[in-house]
Amino acid sequence: MNGIPSLFRQPLTIALLLIAVLLVLGEQLSPGFASMQQILRLLIVAALLGIVAAGQNLVILGGREGIDLSVGGIISLSAIIAGNLMNGADAGIPLAIAGCIAAGAFFGLLNGLGVTLLRIPPLVMTLGMLGVLQGLLVVIRNGIPSGRAAPILSQFVTQPVLFGLPGIIWLWIAVGLLMAFLLRRTVFGQRIYAIGSNEHAAIMAGVPAARIRILLFVLSGVFAAIAGICLLGYSGSSFANVGEQYMLPSIIAVVFGGTSLSGGKGGYTGTMAGAVMLVVLQSILTTINIEESGRQMIFGATLLVLMLFYGRGRAMRT
Repeated sequence: MNGIPSLFRQPLTIALLLIAVLLVLGEQLSPGFASMQQILRLLIVAALLGIVAAGQNLVILGGREGIDLSVGGIISLSAIIAGNLMNGADAGIPLAIAGCIAAGAFFGLLNGLGVTLLRIPPLVMTLGMLGVLQGLLVVIRNGIPSGRAAPILSQFVTQPVLFGLPGIIWLWIAVGLLMAFLLRRTVFGQRIYAIGSNEHAAIMAGVPAARIRILLFVLSGVFAAIAGICLLGYSGSSFANVGEQYMLPSIIAVVFGGTSLSGGKGGYTGTMAGAVMLVVLQSILTTINIEESGRQMIFGATLLVLMLFYGRGRAMRT
């Protein structure tokens, strides 16, 4: 490893190189895979994943084995809420956005309170919340599609709005800039790294760790809700469990992007590259006719490998 330049040992660099390799491989398997039109479609899907991963990134950075498994349920619930409130009418967009963000924040708040006040491990708390949300989805619509996206929302997600790029890509860029500013230029961001690196020392220094951790879960719920709204615009209609496909990839994108599972180390730029890499990989798996179950197995195995790798890194830090 010492003979490899430090630049090529950075997670961001590795992710970008893998993206380039995967695009070349995809072009060989299916001519036109690396065309600009196809890359644009891949970026739209990556933006959906990247927005979810922004909240996941914050929770993981906060340490204490932080992870949010409920994001898939929040995405599905938000898509259904937005679809019902819009029902194909542009006039319903403001109410739909407000309702979805409120729902995401509420369930994120419940996660945060369970983790901080009841001392429930994040993995257990958010997995339980996912079960609650899945049950709620069944009660609401019993898995039957309902509601439609407003035309403006669909255009925002899928059609060019500025310099040939769809609005969702510009939204993702805005999320990236917001995350960079939040993590690197604010006291709140410094406190996230502090509690993620050493929560006890942070508390001794006067950092309100409990309040910050609750807010991290709230933000994770909000980002998942925003992704649910955009997913509705992408698909045109909503149905139960539409967000489940984003749970594992949102974690993998964060970890592959260089954020330590033990918290306190990492950022969002690598997560963005990780999201693009995963979407390109998923597209290649689809091209070679790997079914959804097979793709989930591959993503699960990838997460296990990353957890083993970063677990070793955590032990070395300790």
